[in-house]
Amino acid sequence: MTPYYEQDGITIYHGDCREVMPTLGRCDLLLADPPYGVNYHVRPQIVGHGNRRVLMGGKPPIYGDDTPFDPSHLLDVAGRAILFGANHYSDKLPVSGGWIVWDKTGGGRGPRNSFADCEIAWSNVRKTPSIIHHLWKGLVRDSEAGEAVLHPTQKPVALMARLLADYTQTGQLVLDPYTGSGPVLVAAKSLGRRAIGIEIEERYCEIAAKRLSQGVLPMEASA
Repeated sequence: MTPYYEQDGITIYHGDCREVMPTLGRCDLLLADPPYGVNYHVRPQIVGHGNRRVLMGGKPPIYGDDTPFDPSHLLDVAGRAILFGANHYSDKLPVSGGWIVWDKTGGGRGPRNSFADCEIAWSNVRKTPSIIHHLWKGLVRDSEAGEAVLHPTQKPVALMARLLADYTQTGQLVLDPYTGSGPVLVAAKSLGRRAIGIEIEERYCEIAAKRLSQGVLPMEASA
């Protein structure tokens, strides 16, 4: 299969990961935020009062998020994996004590709103639970403040960089079969990891490719 993007050790494939992954070799770490069947859809809404009311556009549904998620196709491509949203499909995963909690309030510093205060990832790279504090609540963020949201369930690059820094070594290969806007790939490039991303929607392949082409400064992941 011809890559959609390939540069500096980072490759993006446009396609269904269930079809692409069998053509690839094994990776050192699978890090993914798959659609997990909650039918997430941000609908248009009216914001403001009186003459200042404005209709804010929604975001389109995520491909594949309208059906229950089965992670079985992900568990054979890497000996080590981190899967976000796994609390929604934990009954289909091996038992693990190494769950990772991303505290989106930044240790209680962020506002409370209708979005989740944390997100949970299943992993087999640890034996005990861990927590990462990184504020990411609407427009209030520890990183990427003021930048446009490129995907309905976008994760911060700094979060992915923290995970890659903790669980991979320079030069190792990371696989993200649900690339979205590409935060895992951007983090991998910044830390000197090789990475393969797979994305079924071409518009997100283009967004991820543009983020990578804009240049990525070396970074250190922070808590």
